[in-house]
Amino acid sequence: MAISRPALITLTALAPVSWGTTYAVTTQFLPPDRPLFTALVRALPAGLLLLALARVLPRGAWWWKAAVLGALNIGAFFPLLFLSAYRLPGGLAAVVGSAGPLFVAGLSVLLLGQRPSARTLVTGAVAAFGVSLVVLKAAGSLDTLGLLAAVASTASMSTGTVLTQRWGRPEGVGPLALTGWQLTAGGLLIAPLAFLVEGAPPALDGPAVGGYLYLAVANTALAYWLWFRGIGRMTATQVTFLGPLSPLTAAVVGWAALGQALTPVQLVGMGLAFGATVAGQFVTRPPRKPGLAGGIVRGAAVGVRDGVLRR
Repeated sequence: MAISRPALITLTALAPVSWGTTYAVTTQFLPPDRPLFTALVRALPAGLLLLALARVLPRGAWWWKAAVLGALNIGAFFPLLFLSAYRLPGGLAAVVGSAGPLFVAGLSVLLLGQRPSARTLVTGAVAAFGVSLVVLKAAGSLDTLGLLAAVASTASMSTGTVLTQRWGRPEGVGPLALTGWQLTAGGLLIAPLAFLVEGAPPALDGPAVGGYLYLAVANTALAYWLWFRGIGRMTATQVTFLGPLSPLTAAVVGWAALGQALTPVQLVGMGLAFGATVAGQFVTRPPRKPGLAGGIVRGAAVGVRDGVLRR
């Protein structure tokens, strides 16, 4: 069913907005210090649910393509993001992640033959600067491993986004199936790492079960379907520019629900980042083939530190 471009952008934007609620749900309802288990519970059940709904499995080359995309967008992205979030000072991982549009612009030159405009680069820099005003806090020396993990997580997700637009999707396969393939592949990659690093699953009470259900169904299955559906009708750069909505939503939820204050500098940063997000929808034209679908920005693991969601 055809929808208007504003409606398409709004529906796609619901994905990073949903991811921005992850910090509050994690801190208020879930067991502490279990980021990999949380990533596993988000990815694998959501992927299996979407596979059951789509009832379509990969065929031919799409077995390895789905595995590569699942690894880049979920399986490698989540653990690298968690590592950076726990080792870097407040907000820095989110700032590195907000540079996703710049990563995508550079990769688009190599993989899609698309040269970014000066407007794209400037808008991407403004978005990253705005997010930095919202989330950065004074801190000591930087952790080299954490910084490398933050850069690698952003590069992983950005590569997945561009590769999925390059490969498109098989004829007759919709974004629901493509999303299910990637979440399942990524979840299967995370599973052994989660059990090796964190051990057996924790005991869960009622609020934790409810929190995990929200993360798996609304925050992952539905959000990623909206995200991939949007990238199938927009450019990778346009979709990636919606990514800053995630840390902005986390800041608003922290203020409204958790009593966290917002300073004037943070409000200025929110205005800059939101303005860059809107401007980012006009920097490139939509792809000619509506069947293309891509992997996520920022699409989305839980990284929590100093009250900031690390995508």
